[in-house]
Amino acid sequence: MNDKEEKRQIIVPGETIVSGDEYLPGEGARREGEDIVASKYGIVDISEKLVRVVPLSGVYIPRRGNNVIGQVVDMNSAGWNVEFGSFVQGFLPISEVPFYVNRNELREHFDFDDMIFAKVSGTNGRSIDLSIKMRNLGKLDEGMVVRVNPHKVPRVIGKEGSMVNMIKDSTGCTISVGQNGFIWIKGEKIEDEVNTKKIIMYICKNSSVKGLTEKVKTYIEKDLKLKIKEENGN
Repeated sequence: MNDKEEKRQIIVPGETIVSGDEYLPGEGARREGEDIVASKYGIVDISEKLVRVVPLSGVYIPRRGNNVIGQVVDMNSAGWNVEFGSFVQGFLPISEVPFYVNRNELREHFDFDDMIFAKVSGTNGRSIDLSIKMRNLGKLDEGMVVRVNPHKVPRVIGKEGSMVNMIKDSTGCTISVGQNGFIWIKGEKIEDEVNTKKIIMYICKNSSVKGLTEKVKTYIEKDLKLKIKEENGN
């Protein structure tokens, strides 16, 4: 592995990324004749002939099916309002929880400032509906919440979960990643949670570097002096 930190290509709107009919435009890209052209400023990502542009910054735009982490900021007889770093708050109706809720006792289940892990069940641009009916969703007790740029989340997760699994294997922490950039960490010791946060921030800082998996592995083993229990590729 070459130790030289080789940056992935940064592109501007209107710039040609690649040419050829074998490539397909993804998010942030469009086709013009045989060319795939950028429609936004960001980093080029080409995977199995799919070309997309990953924005370097910006507000999280919710999409149906996304998992998000948010904080309860208000409630009414129909459910809870959740702030999760988007342009509008999400709403978790009592019909989208997997248990019975008395409309007069909402705070018995989720109180003000509670953190929850939920799925975006619907969006019309002006309102975001949430659900916690699926497995592994619900209230997040204790632990630590880290906030990163939402566009860095795919790098934290890695290909087929390889990166986040490597973090879990080295620290022993439970990690829930919201596509809105909120990441929940819970470990047996505060030191484990702190180390997990350090690794996540290292990934985000170096997200545009090629060979990131090997660099993260080196950081974990040599800088943090942690042992990776399983091998993961990216």
